[in-house]
Amino acid sequence: MTISRRDFIKTGAIGTAGILVGCATGKPVISAFENKKPNFLLIITDQQNLDAISAHGNPNVKTPNLDRLVKRGVSFINSYSTDPVCSPARSSILTGRMPSETGVVSNDRPISDSVPNIGEWLRKDGYETVYVGKWHMPENWPSRLKGFDVIPVGAGQGDIVDSVTSRECEAFLKSRDKSKPFFLTASLLQPHDICFLAIHGEKIVPKELPYEELKGKLPELPPNHKSFPRKPKNCSSGYGGFDDEQWKYYLYNYYRMVEMVDSDIGRILDALEDSGQDDNTVVIFTSDHGEGAGRHSNVQKWYPYDEAAKVPLIISWPGKITEDKKSDVLVSGLDIVPTICAFAGIAPPPDCCGEDLKPYLEGGKKPDREFVAYETHVCGRTIRTKDYKYVKYKGDPVEMFFDMKNDPWEKKNIYDDPKYAREIQHHRKLLGNWEKSLKTIMPTKLAVKPSPWVQNLVDAQYGKGRAI
Repeated sequence: MTISRRDFIKTGAIGTAGILVGCATGKPVISAFENKKPNFLLIITDQQNLDAISAHGNPNVKTPNLDRLVKRGVSFINSYSTDPVCSPARSSILTGRMPSETGVVSNDRPISDSVPNIGEWLRKDGYETVYVGKWHMPENWPSRLKGFDVIPVGAGQGDIVDSVTSRECEAFLKSRDKSKPFFLTASLLQPHDICFLAIHGEKIVPKELPYEELKGKLPELPPNHKSFPRKPKNCSSGYGGFDDEQWKYYLYNYYRMVEMVDSDIGRILDALEDSGQDDNTVVIFTSDHGEGAGRHSNVQKWYPYDEAAKVPLIISWPGKITEDKKSDVLVSGLDIVPTICAFAGIAPPPDCCGEDLKPYLEGGKKPDREFVAYETHVCGRTIRTKDYKYVKYKGDPVEMFFDMKNDPWEKKNIYDDPKYAREIQHHRKLLGNWEKSLKTIMPTKLAVKPSPWVQNLVDAQYGKGRAI
């Protein structure tokens, strides 16, 4: 009989605990772990599509470590970012508030001092709160953060800095003082490096890749690759820098970068198991936003299509929550903070917008929500219900409406189709009521001079000259 590395470690740990507890008290082994607050490990990648995981059915990428998380927990396949761009999305993941409520409506802005982050909140409850890796609110790689002890990792592209991040997390997990529970955020950069293949508008040149060797082995282009629905003026157009063959190489590169970050995730998960703390640790994996990946001929993010807005969300706690389940429940980056608070046994921060997913994760009923919402380009808003998606940009008469059940690739904008008039009106009402419920604030101060593009977007939403 063979025994896995994980089971061997667990057997040794439980055996030792059994000797100590059994000899001293005669009680069952589990008594050594009762009434302990759980630890939390939050892993964030950057620019990872929801379907860029092999366990989600993607044959073009191998992600054994994310796959084991999928098997050990609940994987949400209708998970949406609150804003498909780095800083705004991250502000929501760490506060449970929309970007328009945190002040982080575009990149390079800090979270408002009036909004507590989850590190501050858990620290009040006795948690050791540690942050490792990318922050981007506004510093990319900070050395100090409110609410967290920061382990610095330097700076650089993901192929350099992610290995430092994962090794620092490994060292923390293996050497920490176990007298109090921990909340560790491991913020990894890959597959964000894909930006450098298109960010300057340059074509991929043949010498950068083994073209002949890879021919016939490259990913196929998505079915909406050449689909360009009518859109509002502030919704990004497709990227015109590649021919079809170069698009395939672009996708090939993207999946290799996903595999790189999966390896670093594996190092962190192995360290958690080796430390003997995995039985009392809730692991949450997500990404800030997706990647264009050639869909609608897009690269990067910023737009309301699913390729940018959908992100992975996997929550795992073996033996305590449902395992190996893929759920179609609509969820949001907002839900992470209230769910963590529920597992910790504390109330969420005031005005937290998200849903507590704990009852559902433990086998209970689904969250009672009709839709999730997200923001784009400062002045764009999206309502996603079970079957439809509605997109509106402030001041633009062109709307977007997609039948997500019959058109999941968002090929046809049907906002002016009379057949859907009643549904469109219903979604407009949902948007209006949702916006009224928000406690919005003015954008926080940019760390850099705003580009004319960002300035115009903020002007459109908040009034001229407000991009401070």
